[in-house]
Amino acid sequence: MYRTDDDFMRLALAQAQVARAQQEVPIGAIVVWNGEVVGEGYNLRETWRDPTAHAELIAIQSASRRLGAWRLTECDLYVTLEPCPMCAGAIMLSRIRRLIYGADDPKGGAVTSKLPLLEPGLWNHAPIITSGVLGQDCANILREFFKGMRERRKNLD
Repeated sequence: MYRTDDDFMRLALAQAQVARAQQEVPIGAIVVWNGEVVGEGYNLRETWRDPTAHAELIAIQSASRRLGAWRLTECDLYVTLEPCPMCAGAIMLSRIRRLIYGADDPKGGAVTSKLPLLEPGLWNHAPIITSGVLGQDCANILREFFKGMRERRKNLD
């Protein structure tokens, strides 16, 4: 059984690996309820040609369907990258109890880096936030992916 934040983040990283294998930006997410994974997702924007197909949204939707509820007040969301504004909004609206993320996103993070959308007192709900869980591992998978992309583009020139 998975018990620690590191254990659950490794599962989110496994989702990111699936995304990378599909040439998607490698971001993964899982939703945990009572120690059990009830939702999972990874980026599918390119595959679905859908700008909203972020790992967090897919995992939240999966958990909501599985639990039969849109209120995920007893659920924790693990995601490999700091959520964007759209995903932060979904986290707030779904009443996620706790958000745990790995790498900061200085260009588009909407939790601590760029825009603190989940700051307590700002909305009617704010999750407990834990950042930096397996942060280096989460950052490395993204760094390697984009490095490989740049190298492929360079070789095409």
